[in-house]
Amino acid sequence: MPTPRALLFGSDRDRPRPDPRLAAPPLCFALVFVAYAVGVFEVAGGVILVAGDATAVGLLAAAALAVRRSGLVASWAAAVAALLGHRVDHYLLGLSGRSLGERVVALLAVDGLTVIGAAALAAGTLGWAAGTAGRLVVGRVRGA
Repeated sequence: MPTPRALLFGSDRDRPRPDPRLAAPPLCFALVFVAYAVGVFEVAGGVILVAGDATAVGLLAAAALAVRRSGLVASWAAAVAALLGHRVDHYLLGLSGRSLGERVVALLAVDGLTVIGAAALAAGTLGWAAGTAGRLVVGRVRGA
């Protein structure tokens, strides 16, 4: 059974540089932001609380971090960064009819950030659980 510290922050083994726990969130943010900005990812329409493509990127990043024995905090950070990438694109690039000040205020609205936080906790936890389970299954198969 892992310690609470190991569960949250991952194992203390030697990590390659750059540490994936530190590199994953900015990479997820940049990937999602650029993908939405250039039209690779699209919002289907209607009222969107949580962007599906951004959530999928966060979930996959969380699973990949768990496979590399990173903790829940790194998985949550990657999921938050991916969802923020969509939010920044939507509010700063997508709302062209408003002033920059209005767009920044909308971007930083507490209700939207709360939804992103809850979605990131769910996606990060699910991704981490899937990645950890996959790593354990592969380890058992290799050991058998």
